[in-house]
Amino acid sequence: MRVAVDVSPLVQTRAGTARHIRGLLGALEGRPGVELEHLSFGGPGRLSSVVRDTLWYPFALGRARADVLHCPTYRGPLRSRTPVCLTVHDLAILRHPGAFPPWHRLYGRTGLRRVARSAARLLAVSEFTKREIVELLGVPAERVHVIGNAVDDVFAPEGPAAEGEYALAVGTLEPRKNLAGATAAARLAGIELRVAGAPGWGGVEAAGSLGFVSDEELARLYRGARCLVYPSLYEGFGIPVLEAMACGCPVVTSAGTAMEEIAGGAAVLVDPRDPDAIAAGIREAQARRLELRWLGIARAREFTWTRVADAVEASWRGLA
Repeated sequence: MRVAVDVSPLVQTRAGTARHIRGLLGALEGRPGVELEHLSFGGPGRLSSVVRDTLWYPFALGRARADVLHCPTYRGPLRSRTPVCLTVHDLAILRHPGAFPPWHRLYGRTGLRRVARSAARLLAVSEFTKREIVELLGVPAERVHVIGNAVDDVFAPEGPAAEGEYALAVGTLEPRKNLAGATAAARLAGIELRVAGAPGWGGVEAAGSLGFVSDEELARLYRGARCLVYPSLYEGFGIPVLEAMACGCPVVTSAGTAMEEIAGGAAVLVDPRDPDAIAAGIREAQARRLELRWLGIARAREFTWTRVADAVEASWRGLA
């Protein structure tokens, strides 16, 4: 089976989508009976992004010759000679369009639904995202398969830990991450907040920001933190929740979201719009630190890239 895979997102981001692509491809490389061809166009600049979205994705990518064309984000061809397997990580662009730059909002309004409806199969990273796909894109539920994410081996409880008494927030500096709420809650809880994440958009800044850090440094920060504070307003999965649990770091995250689904009872759940509730969650996580550590480690072990790759390969073979 020959599969063409769009790897263009790797030149655009180092966040969750890039982690997903690297982890999936790493688990698939060298598999007997699977030949992968990496497809990409352009670089990280704004002009390349516009050309990709207006020309390469809708019109050129669909000409790929393979048994399956795998698109690991919601960007893909309008028509394709090859069956398209499309991964949707979230639909924040439709739920919270004001949190995104104008170009992304335009693509969400004009291209997303057409691309999703033309794909032979959609992969959702959580049951939450599957429900969003069915509701917002009008795709029949039977065309959507749920295949989650996983964490790399660097995120493990063993290893060096950062020093200090601090809570940790992780994520690109952009509006839906709710860093203002995390900052206010940490202040109420009387604990330092360190923020690890690349600059984003929407004018979001964070005191105590460490900027983008390597995976090794991020794992060190997770191990040393009193807890991860992740009160995001919207996520399709929430990879930092899984990374923190894998490192033995207690997690405080948003109730009623994909993160609650991923945590599976191994996190403190709070109202992300209430700083007092988040602060209470921080205090609870510290009080339950040992219990949450072992619950989180056990939960994270259920998510492996091998399992993800097995499920993706099975989806491909159903289309080839």
